[in-house]
Amino acid sequence: MRTRSGPVLLIAAILILSGCRPAAIQSQVTATLEPAGASQPDMVEELDPTGTPDAKGGEAPLRFTFPTPGNQPVSLWRPPLYEVPWALGPNDHFFFSRPIAADEINWPLADYRYGGIFPDSDIVHTGIDIDAPEGTPILAAAPGKVVWTGYGLYSGADNEGDPYGQAVVIRHDFGYQGRQLYTVYAHMSEVKATLGQRVETGTVIGLVGDTGFTTGPHLHFEVRIETNTFYGSRNPELWLAPPQGWGVLAGRVMDRKGVLMTKQEVVVYAVDGGQTWSVLTYGPTSANPDDYYHENMVLSDLPAGDYTVYITVDCTRYRTKLTLSPGAITYFSFRNQGGF
Repeated sequence: MRTRSGPVLLIAAILILSGCRPAAIQSQVTATLEPAGASQPDMVEELDPTGTPDAKGGEAPLRFTFPTPGNQPVSLWRPPLYEVPWALGPNDHFFFSRPIAADEINWPLADYRYGGIFPDSDIVHTGIDIDAPEGTPILAAAPGKVVWTGYGLYSGADNEGDPYGQAVVIRHDFGYQGRQLYTVYAHMSEVKATLGQRVETGTVIGLVGDTGFTTGPHLHFEVRIETNTFYGSRNPELWLAPPQGWGVLAGRVMDRKGVLMTKQEVVVYAVDGGQTWSVLTYGPTSANPDDYYHENMVLSDLPAGDYTVYITVDCTRYRTKLTLSPGAITYFSFRNQGGF
């Protein structure tokens, strides 16, 4: 949710200042398809705290760029999505289709990913935002029953000042590991679905708008597990089917004591295409990791191939190489073993 004012639980925007203090820090970085995979050799680089920051890591301030500055192309050039449900392994769950059709941008806005932080607060974004013109049809991501329509999703009452604006919630016909699944579609200009309606994948349930706390038309999309509240949210990028031949990168970034690092920049560089992405780890509250991956960062819609991952801590840059597999979640973990 892009916000214009007020304390809201669904806002993301990221800008952090990274202070440099020279220190000799050791790290361990692993890059595998399973969280329990073996370590790969990592590379460590000392950065000059007074010099010019390198474009691949160590900028201060740091900001999301997805994939690089400039206009995003529409998704017609992308491969078609894997058919849902899609899961190569027992712990993957690409169960949902895109809620925006393929002739529009249908991937997350870089600055409004799951777990992002509203500036000068600890308010965490519990979904992803997908940019789309006002009036763009919003599609059901999977079959199910409509269990909420209209204003008041956050407050529980018909309230036009509700941060979600006009919203629809679908309780799906399937679950995950015995738990119910829900999806949320917010900020609609018009709700097309009716309470109690049964919908199929691709059913038009509303139109993109800017109702609620927003700064422009877009779709706020959430995946919830077990309970229909933001406390049950999960990162939608682990649940939306990727384009065919593409995959998803998930990581667990920890300090030397094994505590998850918040708002830590992770830079991902595509060896083949030379493209660079930057993403921040989740904020300190409200973001819920996957039960299996226990991640605190996700970057979806990456073409399969070889990548280098950079993490800079205290002016020391660490990097590891990994191969991202198609149609799957590729996982890495990082643990800073030094001190400040």
